[in-house]
Amino acid sequence: MLCALLNAADAEPITLRLHTFNSPRAIAVRSFLVPWAEELEQRTEGRVRVQVFPAMQLGGKSSDLYGQARDGVVDMVWTSLGYSPGRFPLTEAFELPFVCTDAEATSQALMEFYGKWMQDEYRDTHPLVFHTAAPGHIHTTGRPLSTLEDLAGLKIRVPSQALAATLEALGAVPVGMPISDVYEALSRGVVGGVWVPWSIMRPFRLHEVTSSHIEASMACVTFVLTMNKARYLGLPEEIRAAVDGSTGMALAKRLGRLWQDDEATGRNPAVQRGNAIFPLSESERERWITATRPVIDEWLEKVDAMGHDGEAMLADARRLVAKYANEP
Repeated sequence: MLCALLNAADAEPITLRLHTFNSPRAIAVRSFLVPWAEELEQRTEGRVRVQVFPAMQLGGKSSDLYGQARDGVVDMVWTSLGYSPGRFPLTEAFELPFVCTDAEATSQALMEFYGKWMQDEYRDTHPLVFHTAAPGHIHTTGRPLSTLEDLAGLKIRVPSQALAATLEALGAVPVGMPISDVYEALSRGVVGGVWVPWSIMRPFRLHEVTSSHIEASMACVTFVLTMNKARYLGLPEEIRAAVDGSTGMALAKRLGRLWQDDEATGRNPAVQRGNAIFPLSESERERWITATRPVIDEWLEKVDAMGHDGEAMLADARRLVAKYANEP
């Protein structure tokens, strides 16, 4: 009887709670977190079960998520790093204006950059994967934008401190708020626009409350799936190996491709509604690059004051993005 009880205890699966801010309909939940949870359960032959709690179902605000993983309130979180302003200054290299390209290349670049430069920045949790969304665009409720001057004084929702600085340098008024609040803010005129990639537009129905879109591809939003450090280290060795084997660089590449491929799907509703969609011209792009150079200079000054070589880090970020962009 004792042996039977011990065997039953051994067979009891390990349950890990994963918390996130995103809607159950969003690509992060339906196409990443839930399938990854199922994959990990299969890899461990049922020894691990990941319970995914979207839409902040376990309580708190989006800005609390990283701290919840750090403090062991939950086992894992998937979150936007922009929800923790000022906490991850080195990661901001990938949110600086015109550094990122497509999500697949940038996600892999960010993952390699983490191994070289950012490990101390995340020493209080155990990151499993970093990735980015596709480069973002500006979507507005009013008249079409085409030039730098059109942005003057326009209130635009932004997802991070770094992107707020970029929009401010372009003459706009950045407004920070959770993505779940943006639909109402746009419909009520609290903001006149939103900065997001196309893939975010569809699950939050933002194409319904915007009419004009300028495809600026200015910067990327960074994300992390990270785990409470003690919880990770307390897992049996073979379970840690399964977690490691299902995350890391291979997953970063897969997620980058997932987000990049979703851009067309996110764009289609705006096309079907007949919204005005314009590319940012090359000549105007050069003006925007010049206007946002102070944002990069300010970041360099900040990380240099922390004892880092900002120029070397930024050069490496750009080199890595180009490296993975040129890979098949």
